[in-house]
Amino acid sequence: MSDAGNSASDSAGQGAKTLGQGSKLIVDVGPAAVFMLTYNLAKPFTDAAIYWATGIFMAATALAVIWAVFVQKRTPPMLIVTFVIVTAFGAMTIYFQNPVFAYVKPTIINLIFAFAILVSYSLGFNVWRYLFGTIYQMPERAWFILAVRWALFFMVLAGTNELLWRHIGDPAVPETLRWFDTFSISETFWANFRFWGTYAMFAIFVALNIPITLKYASEPDEGGDGEASQAAE
Repeated sequence: MSDAGNSASDSAGQGAKTLGQGSKLIVDVGPAAVFMLTYNLAKPFTDAAIYWATGIFMAATALAVIWAVFVQKRTPPMLIVTFVIVTAFGAMTIYFQNPVFAYVKPTIINLIFAFAILVSYSLGFNVWRYLFGTIYQMPERAWFILAVRWALFFMVLAGTNELLWRHIGDPAVPETLRWFDTFSISETFWANFRFWGTYAMFAIFVALNIPITLKYASEPDEGGDGEASQAAE
């Protein structure tokens, strides 16, 4: 094959890889973006924006799972867990017409992630290594550090959501649930923060963990390549 042919083939392969990564990003982030956009579009016209956004968020999450499983041929555990919680709490939000179920949902999801990471490690199974062991080859101590950091980060996300939703100025939120009497936010602020604020925190946290990944990624995995591959299967 000529150099031009090789170049075209490489470009096509790189383009397909980039497209695949973009598709994965849309699946992972898309439903949250849909929730925020739906809420902001509906809010000027109705006080029921949270219910419209919740319903469409449920549908978007279901579509994301279907796309991941049948088109991308992958079964992302975190997306599956999110789908189950979103469906359960979303249904309660709409059925009982109580937005508190929607407010507390991010707390539940993040605590489940933190709990899963810590409990799995205590049982001798590093779920973080299972999820990313095929991408990075690192020694066990590095996987332990990352697992603990991510568990703590999910706890921080849960705590942040608790701080915010408990101070939403909505009759559905009892005054007794407030932590600070002088602190109050709008539902609109909460709805936008759960996307822009949360993903900004994610970006910063990931950036802070790049040094440890670069430091250990070149070291051989103590369990060997085969063990990491088996864990990922």
